[in-house]
Amino acid sequence: MLARTCLALALLLALPALADEAKKSPTPKELLAKSTSAEWRTPDPQNLVYMDLPQGRVVIELAQDWSPLHAANIRTLIREHYFDGTQIIRVQDNFVTQWGDPDGDDKKKAKSLGTAKETLASEFTRKDGKPYPFTKLQDGDVYAPEVGFSDGFPVARDGKGEAWITHCYGTVGVARDTGAESGNGSSLYAIIGQAPRNLDRNLAVAGKVIKGMEILSAYPRGGEPMGFYDKPGQRVMIKSVRLAADVPEAERTPIQVLRTDSKTFAAVVEAKRNRRDDFYTRPAGKIDLCNISVPVRDPSKKP
Repeated sequence: MLARTCLALALLLALPALADEAKKSPTPKELLAKSTSAEWRTPDPQNLVYMDLPQGRVVIELAQDWSPLHAANIRTLIREHYFDGTQIIRVQDNFVTQWGDPDGDDKKKAKSLGTAKETLASEFTRKDGKPYPFTKLQDGDVYAPEVGFSDGFPVARDGKGEAWITHCYGTVGVARDTGAESGNGSSLYAIIGQAPRNLDRNLAVAGKVIKGMEILSAYPRGGEPMGFYDKPGQRVMIKSVRLAADVPEAERTPIQVLRTDSKTFAAVVEAKRNRRDDFYTRPAGKIDLCNISVPVRDPSKKP
């Protein structure tokens, strides 16, 4: 009888520990380690941009299906070496890093666009009616009735057929003047701070940084209004900008992006929504669209 009582007491004492174990969720790292090769995609080299800076390489995936006119114009600018020798001209704290021709606003000094177009249709949103993949985020959004991911891009839509890529961290947008059609892709910016979602549907989105954000976000902030550098010596020279398709295989950056319609991505999102481990004692139960970073990996390295 005594032995049976001791055993029951031991089980009761173990219950809290067992409950804690049940509450724990796998980490995103653990989930990614178990992902299958079919759950990862290799970006089209025609849509992959390499911007080589003194501090390293930034890799950008163009949003071909969302801003095709801008993607085409940017390819033209790249292949005609427009960006080579241009500069990082602006870094505004908690906002953007911008690059382009520092004399771009002076028609007498501005670098020639070559055969690229000077103006383009705005492409602020997509409303062509063509089907596209969409993985809905269940927690909703303040700025749109519905948000989620499409081929790795954070997307919002109004429920009436109009959709757009949102200005999350790493989003690459097209700088423009006052006119809606004044942006041509010759000056681009990347979001380096808290998501300025008020920019959604007001500027064309050209793509997103999938590697190298640590470079763009670490540059010194500019001293002029809106973060422009007040001294030419503060600007960072861009060594070259090339399409992966035009780079020899040996010089390419091996990279894959987790498919946002995969089971592993859904599990990663859920793990971030309801994180349970030794540190987190109260899971949030919700997650914002811009707080979800789509995982990327080097396929040549094991998880």
